[in-house]
Amino acid sequence: MSKEVLVFEVSDRSFDKYVIGNSNKAPVFVAFINVWSEPCILMADMFAGLAKEFAEQFIFAKVDIEENNELKEKYGIENVPTLKVFVDGKVTVSEEGGLNEEEARALLKSFDIVNETEEKRMQARQLHMQGNTHDAIMLLALAIQQDPSNTNVALDMVQIFIDMGKLEQAHGLFYRLPDEVKNSETGLSLTGQLWIIDEASKTAGLDALNKVLLANPDDYKARFDCAICEIAQHNTQKALDHLFYIQQNNAEFKEGAAREMIITIINTIAPNNPEMAQQYRTKLAGMLSV
Repeated sequence: MSKEVLVFEVSDRSFDKYVIGNSNKAPVFVAFINVWSEPCILMADMFAGLAKEFAEQFIFAKVDIEENNELKEKYGIENVPTLKVFVDGKVTVSEEGGLNEEEARALLKSFDIVNETEEKRMQARQLHMQGNTHDAIMLLALAIQQDPSNTNVALDMVQIFIDMGKLEQAHGLFYRLPDEVKNSETGLSLTGQLWIIDEASKTAGLDALNKVLLANPDDYKARFDCAICEIAQHNTQKALDHLFYIQQNNAEFKEGAAREMIITIINTIAPNNPEMAQQYRTKLAGMLSV
């Protein structure tokens, strides 16, 4: 018999029933959000996914503060997202600001809610970020042996292959994954990275392109190709500087290619850096509204 996924949207009226009333059965994680805020939506979606993974081990509830002023005032919500954990009717943890997946899992772990495979995956991610990629790969191999159905492990392995420049292995592993995984937020991020790297290989290269731009800053093709090369080398800021220059000075270049590339980059960085992604969305929206 499948376990029940406990995710609720609660209001001033239903809060006591679903949050306070259930907090003696399992920890209730309550996200106070604004539905127009990208960081709020990303965090809420992440916790909803974790509630599915850990069905019946904790309860997740969302509160829209614009629609529920009583709760906003009662719990002193000044910034969103704010997460509060209720146990036995009382707030035991309060976190202001967005949490990433690693932080969310660490918080769940403090309540003895743990997925051993995901623990290995998070440890592997840290090792890779610290430059210890060999041990990261070994840990991911152990994780996939422990839970072959965990596609997050495969996605992390694709990311490592990309970072190592092993594009054939990255392509091979990624395109064997189910469509629903490839179309997930992380999957779309990887799709964007693979596409950009492939496109960068078709250009003249950064050194040659930078020489062209020194002679003619308004060579939009060279500037666009520069942006592709920069993002392929993880120089996000430099890439976006080129693209926003094109968008501001020649928005119709290649039928709006700069705008489309900006959107692709934003979608690529959003899973790991939602605040930066939101800043660039706002900047682009400002240009498009002029």
